[in-house]
Amino acid sequence: MAEAALDQKHHGPLYDMSGLGFTAGDVVVVTGAGSGIGKATALAAARSGLSVAIWDICAEACRATKLEVEGTGAKALALTVDVSDDSAVAGAWDSTLQLGACRYLVNNAGPASNSAAPFNDNLAISVGSVHRVTTSWIEHCPTAAAALVNISSIAGNFQGGGQAIQPFYPASKAAIVGYTRYLATRYRGAPRANAVAPGLIITPRTIPFLDVPVIAETAARIPMGRLGYPEEIAGAILFLLSPAASYVNGVLLPVDGAWALA
Repeated sequence: MAEAALDQKHHGPLYDMSGLGFTAGDVVVVTGAGSGIGKATALAAARSGLSVAIWDICAEACRATKLEVEGTGAKALALTVDVSDDSAVAGAWDSTLQLGACRYLVNNAGPASNSAAPFNDNLAISVGSVHRVTTSWIEHCPTAAAALVNISSIAGNFQGGGQAIQPFYPASKAAIVGYTRYLATRYRGAPRANAVAPGLIITPRTIPFLDVPVIAETAARIPMGRLGYPEEIAGAILFLLSPAASYVNGVLLPVDGAWALA
């Protein structure tokens, strides 16, 4: 389902993202920024004063996000990038750096939890793409005061994942957390590396399943009594990226309405 098909009830509030300490015009790269959490993060970054490099495998989705980011007054660049491909990632930096030095990175792109591709292929894409983009970013970014956030999941870290998702998904999301902790200690805060673990979030990937009984049953078990919005994940991501979180490093932050505790 295209992002345009989401009506207002599927979006959370647009929070005021100023005051987190970002320097206006600094650049963030957001992968998978064409829809869902990635798009919400790109827009939140724009509202915080950052310039946004929008990476997504879908050219049309990239362009749509770019128009919305520019509508906030921020600078934006849209690039069609397959993060599973070494040459595509390497080639994307020539254009991305036209925006300026990329101080921030959000690794959001990855296969859907119900992808039917072989386990090893999905695992290689999910974890390998995070490593691929991160290592290339470190080569190009100013490491002083730089930060990245990797998108993990409740699945694989606080829950097994259940029957609704493919087995690669919890395995890959747990691996991403391990990789994040490695980065945090290996680079000693230059850059900082953290991860977020979204719970069940309303995105274009999940909207087709919202009427499935198991989703309603799941929502009923969440202490907050509802599913989350992409904008609520974006707020957590922007905090972890920001100078306001300057001593936060190696953390996995669950953003799930306390679902993992239920």
